Amino acid sequence: MNKTQNITLSLPKDLLKKIKHIAINKHTSVSGLLTKTLEEIVKKEDLYEKARLHHIDILENNNIDLGTEGKTIWNREDLHGR
Repeated sequence: MNKTQNITLSLPKDLLKKIKHIAINKHTSVSGLLTKTLEEIVKKEDLYEKARLHHIDILENNNIDLGTEGKTIWNREDLHGR
């Protein structure tokens, strides 16, 4: 079992009240609800990083040069013709 560490978290009272109701409806505690939510965020970040590294590996192993030297040379307005 993973060791846990307590933290102090400051939340607005009205937000905490809503979170407590959500936790009750999900038959868990506020701590359990936050743990699950944070685990999901970390999992998504880990999957994104794994996919990013996989695609970089594909580009490098197949000598694919996108011609950008790893830098973004455009901005959102350029892409959308604004």
